[in-house]
Amino acid sequence: MTWNIRTPTFILSFTLLVMMLGYGMVLPIIPFYIEQFGAGGRELGWMMSMYSLMQLIFAPIWGVLSDRYGRKGILSIGIMGYAISLLFFGLATNFWMLFLARTLSGILSSATMPTAMAYIGDNTPEKERSGKMGQLGAMTGVGVVIGPLLGGLLSTNSLSFPFFIGAGLALIAFVLVITILPESRSQQSSSKQSGVSFGILREIFVGPIGILLLLIFVMSFGLTAFQGITGLYVIDKFAFDTRQVGSIWMVMGATMIAVQGAFTGPLTRRLGEPLLIRIGLVGGSLGFLGMTRAVDYLTSLLALGAFTAALALISPALNAHISTYAGERQGTIMGMNSAATSLGRVAGPLWAGYLYEIDIDYPFLSGAMTLGLGLLISFIGTRRQVDDMTTRI
Repeated sequence: MTWNIRTPTFILSFTLLVMMLGYGMVLPIIPFYIEQFGAGGRELGWMMSMYSLMQLIFAPIWGVLSDRYGRKGILSIGIMGYAISLLFFGLATNFWMLFLARTLSGILSSATMPTAMAYIGDNTPEKERSGKMGQLGAMTGVGVVIGPLLGGLLSTNSLSFPFFIGAGLALIAFVLVITILPESRSQQSSSKQSGVSFGILREIFVGPIGILLLLIFVMSFGLTAFQGITGLYVIDKFAFDTRQVGSIWMVMGATMIAVQGAFTGPLTRRLGEPLLIRIGLVGGSLGFLGMTRAVDYLTSLLALGAFTAALALISPALNAHISTYAGERQGTIMGMNSAATSLGRVAGPLWAGYLYEIDIDYPFLSGAMTLGLGLLISFIGTRRQVDDMTTRI
């Protein structure tokens, strides 16, 4: 597909880039805001956790609503709400306003990712789906890498200025969505959705989709556990300085962008999504173990690169694979997908942190075991899919 401003892929990618830029810009500035308003680490922890918690709760709801009322409207609500929350951040004069803005951001921004992935599922042939999911993932990676740098540069003279810039970019994305992006679902198709019953939920969780949601949780759990503890690990073990720690995040971000943007689509077409997922799980386990065997800066970067490349393969392949089972409920399933990801983001760093207090290598050994369990789950899921197909025949 040609990349121009009128293609849905461009608009969706730009939208997610803007969202993640805003997310990234917040990270280096929030500690200064906290200090300025007289709050401490406990308040910071609650505020950051609230964002993921709201995404966990509301992503499935937005997904169901996008099935019911269409993708474009729900995506527009998410972008406009995110712009308002950033504006609220910039205007905050005390901690409760920051907390409210972060909570609002989690509630409304959770509409964007599942709706964007559902849009891709609606409009992309199955063989091209992993590549498109990878492009979306690459844009989120760009935002995560550039966002903190941009936030640091723009906040030199004013802590609030980056939030106003982020709000302005979100408004541009909103205009592109409402004026150019076509609706991906017909009114007739949307009106057939009448909600999610217990029977539908049971069918989702006991079938192939349930296995894939469990794998998405495992992948998110492992990735965020790794990200959350690696900086502290290399400082305690190797006495890395700030430049070296910063280079770790640069390597992880650049690897994620390159793999998801350039390699996921071709590899999926050649190997297929199930095999690519398993390769990623094996590679991720080896990356976890590699960190425990690293002896210096270079070997740490090699382990980091291997781990990140492996996990970068899994995410778009899982997203594309789960969309093949979603049918007319792309939004519902992608909302549950986002919820499983958010649950992993909440649980992974907490688990790694507690293990780290016992032994600094334990989080990585536990991560390797977790991804190994994911590999076993993937084989069980494949067997169940074959059994289901045999039963139908």
